[in-house]
Amino acid sequence: MTQQTAATLQLPAFAEKHATGECFTTRLMRWGFNWLPAYRRTGAQITYIARDYCEVRVKLPLNWKTRNYVGTLFGGSMFGAVDGIHLVMLIKLLGSDYVVWDKASTIRFRQPGRTALYARVALDEPEIESIRTELIDRPKLDRVFEIHLTDSAGNVHASIEKTIHIRRKAPQPDTPGMDEAAAGVLST
Repeated sequence: MTQQTAATLQLPAFAEKHATGECFTTRLMRWGFNWLPAYRRTGAQITYIARDYCEVRVKLPLNWKTRNYVGTLFGGSMFGAVDGIHLVMLIKLLGSDYVVWDKASTIRFRQPGRTALYARVALDEPEIESIRTELIDRPKLDRVFEIHLTDSAGNVHASIEKTIHIRRKAPQPDTPGMDEAAAGVLST
């Protein structure tokens, strides 16, 4: 797919890489996320979740639900369109041994959104391994991720910084005497 074809389809250039990389599980997750009332009200749509959860794509159309008083994309819709994406990706990528929370966010509006905007949120394996490695020596860390909302030509309309708090879960202590209690119940 060429750059011109991507623009004709109203897709940004990054859409070329993983054209068929969704699986049934990530497609169900995408549908569920899009139907979640809190996310649905932003007016945005998640259009793609990679089968390994390393990439998510979002589209925010300009329509009556997302238009503000002056006829451009509402800033709250821009912010809400990408809110929680890194959080869910990191929960899926790191697994159940980690606690992940959104800690802070900022948005910088660069130019008004007069057409649909797109975001690509991607995390690569070295980034995930870096987080795991850092958490071996430290109890917790904060990571800052930047997301750009762009039009189909690649012009940045808003930049969002997300600070994500990550820590390892405390190991669950074994309950002493549990095996003996279970054995006593079984023997009676």
